[in-house]
Amino acid sequence: MQSIFDAITEWIKELLIGAIEGNLSNMFGDVNDKVGTIAAEVGATPQAWNSNIFSMIQTLSETVIIPIAGIIITYVLCVELIGMVTERNNLHDIDTFMFFKWFFKAWVAVFIVTHTFDITMAAFDVGQHIVSGAAGVIGGNTSIDVDATLAAMRSGLEAMEIPELLLLTIETMLIGLCMKIMAVLITVIVYGRMIEIYLYCSVAPVPFATMTNREWGQIGNNYLKGLFALAFQGFFIMVCVGIYAVLVNDMIIADNIHSAIFSIAAYTVILCFSLFKTGSLAKSVFGAH
Repeated sequence: MQSIFDAITEWIKELLIGAIEGNLSNMFGDVNDKVGTIAAEVGATPQAWNSNIFSMIQTLSETVIIPIAGIIITYVLCVELIGMVTERNNLHDIDTFMFFKWFFKAWVAVFIVTHTFDITMAAFDVGQHIVSGAAGVIGGNTSIDVDATLAAMRSGLEAMEIPELLLLTIETMLIGLCMKIMAVLITVIVYGRMIEIYLYCSVAPVPFATMTNREWGQIGNNYLKGLFALAFQGFFIMVCVGIYAVLVNDMIIADNIHSAIFSIAAYTVILCFSLFKTGSLAKSVFGAH
């Protein structure tokens, strides 16, 4: 009778251990897949990330926004010309160089607007270069070794009794659900940044049209700050991933399984929260508002 009871107990324990290992395997796999894609996503330029969206944004910018930018350039240049004339005592104190300067400003304004996408893509090319360099310097393994982790936990799980295994099963199920939510949030952050980049690029000719004017130029300058902030946000994201890699690789699994599982969950939550802060941090660094 005792042997039957022991056999049932062992069967229940193996069942619970299998459920725990399955939950952990899925949880670690979700974290690895999502964290592993961050570097590839943030290191891509807008045209490389999705060429179809990029072509649509470029077409909208050239057909819809550039004509508006042309109107803005015309208005700004007319206002500036009127101001030059009135400042010189209605042409009584004529200076031919001021007209040369005005024509040069007009040429620069038109050149900037007609080469808007070249300028914006140059900013993101610089950002991609920095992200690639950061990936090479960080060089940390951001993946959790699932097989080694489960093997380290196996002996500890076998030493547990059924109530503790049952509690651990519930813990892993709840934390696994939280990890899926964190994976979705990480996707939202990374994809949201790219969508924000496309939105920024779509209206680029309008702020660029104001850059040659002293009074209106702050619009274009602030736009450039925001553009470089978006480009350099990828660098801050890579730093967050590098910190996460150090925390995960320094973690000791076998000593306390409960604390190890909650530590992984806490590190992933910290990673997600840090990724949320990278946008405001990049804008504060570049003084964009």
